[in-house]
Amino acid sequence: MPNLIHASESSTLALHAALLLARAEGRLTTAAIARQLGASAAHLAKVMARLEKAGLVRSVRGPGGGYALARPARTITLLEIYTAVEGPLTAGRCLFRVPTCNGGGCPLGAFFRNVSRTVADRLARTRLADVRIHLR
Repeated sequence: MPNLIHASESSTLALHAALLLARAEGRLTTAAIARQLGASAAHLAKVMARLEKAGLVRSVRGPGGGYALARPARTITLLEIYTAVEGPLTAGRCLFRVPTCNGGGCPLGAFFRNVSRTVADRLARTRLADVRIHLR
């Protein structure tokens, strides 16, 4: 069964990487995070740069370097991580690439706007410290 909600690879990497950092003692390198997630280190490096620019992680260069959370996990929401990578959540677009409804708006628009608001609210209320991660 397909998922109704789909997250991009970048936002998925950002969320999982932040969770790994939340449970880590000390810093983790991009290579270590990528290995644990089975992800491209190059793609992850771009994602981590966005998280750093948003002030969610900090990096240390050189031996013993890597990434760590810039703030305590209890103060970082999943919505902050998502928007750092994807930008603000918007609910105004038609689900079809080319809008199929004409006239007074999409009959499904109100429904999907409500779903988007619910997802955004849940992401805003959920902090890294609230989520448990179990990786292989």
